[in-house]
Amino acid sequence: MPEPTRKDETANGRPEVWSLGDGQGPDDLEKPIDTPPRSTLLIESPQSAVILVGGDITFVAKVEAKDLLRKPTVKWFKGKWMDLASKTGKHLQLKETFDRLTKIHTFEMHIVKAKDNYAGNYRCEVTYKDKFDSCSFDLEVKEAEQGSQNIDIRSAFKRSSEGQEDAGELDFSGLLKHREPKPEDDTPEVDVWDILKNARPDQYEKIAFTYGITDLRGLLRRMKKIPKEVKKSEAFAKKLDPAYQADKGGKIRLVVDLADPTVDLKWYKNGQEIRSSPKFIFEHKGTQRIMVINNCSMNDDAAYSVAAGDEKCSTELFVKELPVKIVKDIEAVKTTVNERVELECEVSEEGAQVKWMKNGVEVPTGVRSRYRVKCEGTKHFLVIDDASREDTGTYSVMATGGTSEAHVQVDLKPLKVLRDLEDAKVLLGQPIKLQCEISPGNVPGRWYRNGQLIQPNDRINIVHRNRVHRLEIAAGSLHDAGDYTFVPEGYSQSLSAKIHIFDPPRVHLESMNFPDNTVTIVAGNKLRLEIPISGEPAPRVVWMKGERVILESGNRVRAETCGDQTSLTIDVTEREDIGNYKIVLQNEAGEATASVKIKVVDIPDPPEAPLVPAVGGDWCSMIWEPPKYDGGSPILGYFIERKKKQSSRWMRLNFDQIKETSFEPKKMIEGVPYEVRIFAVNAIGVSKPSEPSKAFTPLAVTSEPTMLVVDDVTDTTVTVKWRPPETIGAAGLDGYSVEYCIEGTDDWIVSNNALTEKTKYTITGLTTGSKILVRVKAINAAGASSPRTIQHSVLVKEVIEPPKIRVPRHLKQTYTRRVGEAVNVVVPFMGKPRPKVTWLKEGTAIDPTHVNIRNTDCDSIIFIRKAERSHSGKYEMAVQVENHVDTAVLDIQVVDLPGPPQCVNIEDVWGGNVALVWTPPKDNGNAQIIGYTIQKADKKTMEWYTCIEHYHRTCITIPELVVGNEYFFRIFAENMCGLSETATQTKKSALIVKEGMQLKTHDYSDHDFMEAPKFTQPLINTFAIAGYNATLNCSVRANPRAKVIWMKNKMAILDDPRYRMFSNQGVCTLEIRKPSPYDGGMYTCKAINDLGEAQVDCKLEVKGGFTFYELMKRGVPLHLIDKYMNEKTVEQEK
Repeated sequence: MPEPTRKDETANGRPEVWSLGDGQGPDDLEKPIDTPPRSTLLIESPQSAVILVGGDITFVAKVEAKDLLRKPTVKWFKGKWMDLASKTGKHLQLKETFDRLTKIHTFEMHIVKAKDNYAGNYRCEVTYKDKFDSCSFDLEVKEAEQGSQNIDIRSAFKRSSEGQEDAGELDFSGLLKHREPKPEDDTPEVDVWDILKNARPDQYEKIAFTYGITDLRGLLRRMKKIPKEVKKSEAFAKKLDPAYQADKGGKIRLVVDLADPTVDLKWYKNGQEIRSSPKFIFEHKGTQRIMVINNCSMNDDAAYSVAAGDEKCSTELFVKELPVKIVKDIEAVKTTVNERVELECEVSEEGAQVKWMKNGVEVPTGVRSRYRVKCEGTKHFLVIDDASREDTGTYSVMATGGTSEAHVQVDLKPLKVLRDLEDAKVLLGQPIKLQCEISPGNVPGRWYRNGQLIQPNDRINIVHRNRVHRLEIAAGSLHDAGDYTFVPEGYSQSLSAKIHIFDPPRVHLESMNFPDNTVTIVAGNKLRLEIPISGEPAPRVVWMKGERVILESGNRVRAETCGDQTSLTIDVTEREDIGNYKIVLQNEAGEATASVKIKVVDIPDPPEAPLVPAVGGDWCSMIWEPPKYDGGSPILGYFIERKKKQSSRWMRLNFDQIKETSFEPKKMIEGVPYEVRIFAVNAIGVSKPSEPSKAFTPLAVTSEPTMLVVDDVTDTTVTVKWRPPETIGAAGLDGYSVEYCIEGTDDWIVSNNALTEKTKYTITGLTTGSKILVRVKAINAAGASSPRTIQHSVLVKEVIEPPKIRVPRHLKQTYTRRVGEAVNVVVPFMGKPRPKVTWLKEGTAIDPTHVNIRNTDCDSIIFIRKAERSHSGKYEMAVQVENHVDTAVLDIQVVDLPGPPQCVNIEDVWGGNVALVWTPPKDNGNAQIIGYTIQKADKKTMEWYTCIEHYHRTCITIPELVVGNEYFFRIFAENMCGLSETATQTKKSALIVKEGMQLKTHDYSDHDFMEAPKFTQPLINTFAIAGYNATLNCSVRANPRAKVIWMKNKMAILDDPRYRMFSNQGVCTLEIRKPSPYDGGMYTCKAINDLGEAQVDCKLEVKGGFTFYELMKRGVPLHLIDKYMNEKTVEQEK
């Protein structure tokens, strides 16, 4: 059955809601509403939504940032005042993101696990400088249907508090009352639902308080949703229906069926007992009890109940009115403003209620409303006394039985402009006057500036006389410039004019308080000079330095103008920024100029490298020049630093600034090179360091030479000798200076023009019989030491000394050398004057083409470059001074390798033994034979193995030979030079057979395994790194075994410790130890045997190189070093 409309509800079914806080009073309806400026910032607004309890939802707001210089400010509210930023937590989260590509700010509000009390109206506000935008939206939270048997009622209906885990939830009712969390008690669990189900409603509050349930409203809502258990009635067999409906003026029957017909029955209307009357008639029919209501009216619309004993049942009666129909429709109206509009309709019933609507919205009909309604019987009227253009629209009237509508058109009255407003240009401070003339003359109007209503005041006067409307402003200001509009009241037509306020440009430097208009800044800092300017219209500003214009688009130096100020920005000031800057302002009212001087102060330039004119043992003196540029501030002093040349650590020598340009560092280590540098200091700071001075070394002279004595005297020379100074020092010793003077004079003569490094010197060119004094000075880089002088004068006259040969100990025995070695024998002797030396070999003179002899004043040398055996013999030396002679004899023996033994025979073979006999070699190499080396070889392989070495006898028995093998034997002779180059081999072989058995061998021809050398793996061109070992490898096959010779540039490599040669199973290896570029070249491996020879080549290139000194240190001959250095120079030029 459809439910009729209640009296307290509107026609659309919604209850009427009255707001007491947000609406305007009747007196304010006709006042102009000053709406704050509002711009659209939101490009996407959050929308209203509906969610279930416990669900999640996200509201999104987006702001476009193309015209924004910084991020806008966004706030989220619930209701009118609650800022949600302070409520963020587990259930509420606010998030902000920015997309750089689309330049859109996204603001999100996440609600997690929503609750019932989260429902309501929300608002999002966006602000940016003077712009503002907002959007409202609703959130509806619905509860999901669920049973109550699994709910902990005491925890479910407790409100959250700030100190608990769920702090930060949207518990808005918790703002009204804060409770401290109560400690949990240990009372036994009780079923509160059972207690509530069995209790009366008036006991719910007491039960909730007893068991700590604070959300009583939520409890009651949950109780309503719990399905009630229907108990079987003992008094009623059938109760009243839940509701009944009857038409107005009709009749209705309410029927109950009793289980006990004897029970007394009473009927009630809205709690009042009903008595029998023509209106209410009671009937009995068996167990049925019937109440009939005749002629139903709206007063009968009420709640009815019937009581049978202690039980009661109730119902509700709805009286339905008959629909009211519209008999006469409203008609369309077309009129002009300020006229009276009346809309009329007629309905089918007097006193019926109708509703007037405009464009689908109910027309307000309050006391202060512009609309009036009246009713005359069945006629209803809507009256608008003073119509305006806003009243144009579609009006409708609604009754319960129909609707009627019509269009109302309100137009403006025709307006005639006799004199229009005119544009004007006014200087600042001059009066402004705007005047227009319109017809009709009694039409009022309003004046607007830039869309804002102008109100008269002490400065502004508005005059309306007949058809003339005038606006007067006493003194024009910059704010008075703009678009002026006069709007006649009631007309869409308006009159407009533009006022331009002109103000000559000015630069307000006096407000900056710069002394002499000079700005001082430290170099490297950022300078932003903001200067106030004025002028209307806004002047064009040009910054200039000299003839150069500073642009707004400059990188480091740029000029900017914004509003009433202009600025000069220098990001990093430099010295070049010093100078006068000119500001030029121009507009239609004139031109103005001003000048600002910028002074950039900086640290001074570093001084030039200091000079060190004097150096001592532990000190030096240094001087320098002041820096060329002092940074715009006077030099206050200098700092000095010193370091060792090999070090990178500088040490400050003075902590107080030195104002002079000279300094004397001390406490330096003698012999250590030092460098010094200078820092200049001004009020801004310390300059960069100067270039270091040239390296200098503190040095001291040596002590005087010691033990100066006379070594020899002749008729024209004096020889002196001495020992080095006891203290030489770090400067070392460069040499000695020898001076002499004639006795009785002080004229010292330097004998040696060049310093001598020896501690012995002969003074020549002296006069025989004169007496001289001699002194010696030690010279180094620091200068000459104190002289050492002979105590007594020396007589220049020679003394005869008999000769005497001092034969060295190793020459008193036989002097032995090998063939090819050098013989260098030095025999010292004594005697004065210089002795005469003669040499004889075996009593005959020595051939100088074979033996070189060199004589000095004190010794004689025999030198043989390559000794031969023919150089052996006894050499006699004779030394003669006048009639005095001394002799000595030297025995020189040149030895060589011995020859092989003359004959080797197999004397006997028995068992595994072979007896050999041989004769000594014919040539013993000019030395005694000290032993023999015996080797054996199996006939099958012919590989030789040594049986015994250093054997002294000429016969031997070789034991432990293998039965069945056939052996050859060979013997080398050995002397002090080594083994003979060749060996003597037995002509016959020795076959080792088992005793008692004879083997009959078949005659067959042996396979010829003999093969000339052949390389199976050649050499490969190789690159090596200087200083790292390199190897060359190849493999050769040959039978008999080939002799391998390694060559470099076609020269055989012999006994060179830098090369090591290996040969194993035919693999030949040459190892070059730590090669240098000199070792690069063409290498050859040559294999030779009796059947022939073969060779392979490769090129070795060594990367990196050695200096001249390193090659000398490695013992490389000078001519090879010179060749290597020339080749290296040519390669670099290429």
